[in-house]
Order: sequence, then structure tokens, then C-alpha cells
Amino acid sequence: MAEVIHPEEILEEIAASDLLKKVMEKKKEGYRLSQICAALIDGKYELSYSFADDVSYQYITYRLVIETDVEIPSITEIIPQALFYENEMKELFGVKVKMISLDYKNKLYRIRQETPFGPKEA
Repeated sequence: MAEVIHPEEILEEIAASDLLKKVMEKKKEGYRLSQICAALIDGKYELSYSFADDVSYQYITYRLVIETDVEIPSITEIIPQALFYENEMKELFGVKVKMISLDYKNKLYRIRQETPFGPKEA
């Protein structure tokens, strides 16, 4: 049986302008995208991008806290699997994600209400 490693879990708040650089660093280090999560808290988006290293079991989450009108870059050119997370953030929360490699144009989910978890003005 393999030894279980219990490294610390890291949460680092970053600027939206640093997102692509940080994602590229994690990819080069061999981390995999574990999840992307969006939440609307106190009128701002909190976007969490989590990465896992399957060798060391290290887990790191980058958190972006942005205004609802801020546009963020897609990470799908670096990590193609992010397209479902990014389309979900866009469709359900109204997050402005630019240049998603495969943009479902708000048709990923069959929902009646536009951006049900987003701000009222979205």
C-alpha cells in the first residue's frame, strides 16, 4: 500500500491578470485541473480554480475576486477540459469569460431563467 501524504492545502488570492500565468505554471509542474467554482458573494464574483498533484497529493486553489462587469480570459487554450466549467460559470452566474475554445452560447443547460445564480443586473 502506498504511503499517504498529507501536504497543506493552499488558497492563494490572485488578480485576474495573473490567471493565465498561474494556470500555465501549474500545468508545467504536472498539476491537473480539479475544479473551477463560481459564487456571487457581496455583489462580487469569487472564482476558484483548484489544481491537484497526483504524485505529492498537493492541492492548490487560486481565488479571483472580481467585480461582476470584469471580463476574465478563458483557460481552455491551456487546459481544454475547462470548457465545461467556464460555460457553466458564464451561463449560470453571468461571469464574462472571453475566448472559450468551445462556447455553448448559454445553451449548455436547459434552464428557463437566464443566469439564475448571477446578479440581478446580469
